[in-house]
Amino acid sequence: MNNRERIQTTLGHCEPDRIPYDLAGTTVTAITKNAYLRAMKLRGLSCNIGDDEIDPIQQIVTPSEENLIFLKSDTRRLGAQRIPDYVNTKRVNGHLIEVTDFYGCKWKFKQGHDLYFHLVDSPLEKAGSLSGSLHLLPQTDWDTYIAVLRKNLDEQIRKVGDFCGIADRNTAGLTENSLRIRGYENWFMDTMIDPVGVEALFNRIVEDKLRYWDAIIDWAIETGNGNKISVISECDDLGSQTTTIIDPDTLRQMVIPHFKTIFTHVKKRLPHVKTFMHSCGAIREILPDLIEAGLDILNPVQFTATGMDLKELKRDFGDVLTFWGGGVDTQSVLNHGAPELVADEVKRIIDILAPGGGFVFAPVHNIQDDVSPENFWAMWDTLQKYGKY
Repeated sequence: MNNRERIQTTLGHCEPDRIPYDLAGTTVTAITKNAYLRAMKLRGLSCNIGDDEIDPIQQIVTPSEENLIFLKSDTRRLGAQRIPDYVNTKRVNGHLIEVTDFYGCKWKFKQGHDLYFHLVDSPLEKAGSLSGSLHLLPQTDWDTYIAVLRKNLDEQIRKVGDFCGIADRNTAGLTENSLRIRGYENWFMDTMIDPVGVEALFNRIVEDKLRYWDAIIDWAIETGNGNKISVISECDDLGSQTTTIIDPDTLRQMVIPHFKTIFTHVKKRLPHVKTFMHSCGAIREILPDLIEAGLDILNPVQFTATGMDLKELKRDFGDVLTFWGGGVDTQSVLNHGAPELVADEVKRIIDILAPGGGFVFAPVHNIQDDVSPENFWAMWDTLQKYGKY
């Protein structure tokens, strides 16, 4: 099988020749710069990084094509950079780097001190109400944005070949963006006292997302590359360690219908694609609602959260959902466990999720800065040894 066939087989809930592996196919299945450089150095591999730092805020990078091939990653990312033209738009003052994102949120990073960028300014945090302040959000110059996006896509498609092309999001999700735009405390209050404002902000974000997806799909159709896009990737962290971020019924009423709008729109234009959604946390209770909304692929499968037992998820949803992630816990095992513990957990999870297909191997979220090179290779080596059908 080639790489695309391997993933399409598992997405069809059949067993391919081996468990597919995703590294850097999305901005939530990637690896941070320092962890990557240390891991490659340990085995004498090239420490080159791809030309596009796809998400400087998370400090994740695109591995070189040479290393992606060595690592047998079955995926390649297609999509915008999270901070457009990061090299030329970042503001540098000594060791301090500042950037502004798509919605005018400001982030800072202190070199030699911080591991990631920190949100330092929310554009609507000081506004009296959400309803009365949406006009203050920056307006995107879509003609320029789409021109840059199409240039990026032209360059990225050359690397797709027989790999699984994933069209990846350009911004965070509905609640994530809203929290950053409004400020965390304000937005949670808004859901109770200004639901009209919350809905209006969601509508703005959805409108932007649909314009982004249309730009990618238009490009794909015009260039004859629609068949190379197998997956479209969205996100929204709807869960905490123990519960959903707000009441499940509120999510059903306010949030999930908007994802149905996005998924339905994309599938109408590219009927063959599968929809991927990243949501951390305890979201077992709303999985049926997300499936009804058109979800095909769940990531990152945070099995340490309440109610997210892997055996139960596979039993209850394995016929309709592909589990993309969940390969090893990144909160305790991959970062703090001994290599032997990492290997044992990878083998245990393969035994649970691999049978019958419907499983793409990736850790629970990105490989973070605190993951040792020994643990990275313990994970990868175990997948190579035990990940065959």
